[in-house]
Amino acid sequence: MTAALADRLDAALPQTQCTRCGYADCRTYAEALAAGSATLDRCPPGGAEGVARLAALLGVEARPLDPAHGAEGPRGLAVVDESWCIGCTLCLKACPVDCIVGANKRMHTVIDALCTGCGLCLPACPVDCITMVEATPGASGWGAWSAAQADEARARYNARRTRLEREKRENDERLAAKAAAKLADLPNQTRLTDPAAIDRKRAVIEAALARARARRQEA
Repeated sequence: MTAALADRLDAALPQTQCTRCGYADCRTYAEALAAGSATLDRCPPGGAEGVARLAALLGVEARPLDPAHGAEGPRGLAVVDESWCIGCTLCLKACPVDCIVGANKRMHTVIDALCTGCGLCLPACPVDCITMVEATPGASGWGAWSAAQADEARARYNARRTRLEREKRENDERLAAKAAAKLADLPNQTRLTDPAAIDRKRAVIEAALARARARRQEA
């Protein structure tokens, strides 16, 4: 029942993935709400209407947004100042929905229609070349966001997570293969000449490979 409730609560959140609620993403917040470990007044992007939606699903009274998590306002749009962008790619890594495009040492730009206004790219930029502008003047909360936009943002966020997990898994597999190859020919792959020292090094590599296998199995 809790999982089904979490699904409905997640669908009632705007999916900006801004973390202003104090949780890693909208889904984690929804799960905390369903478990009764979070309050429903922590989502500024959803605004007062968002709180009302959550309250209806939880069967409790609505309450004002907790100002500690921010205030309701127009949806923001990230804008990159092309003249200052150094192409560091840090904003690409920070964006939860992959709406920033660019390459290393090349100017980056934001795909306006996909930006959720989360603002997570701002602190990531080392030269402060990103600013937030109002994308929906006069409209805030769910008045500045649609169900279709929320669904697309959720899909893009989940796709990004899947991609990052795949890239990490592939990188771990490459490193494990490299370590295994070195282990198979360790006497010729090390500057050590003392057999005891080589054995100790072998034990270290074997232990590291065992830990890596255990992590993959847990995942």
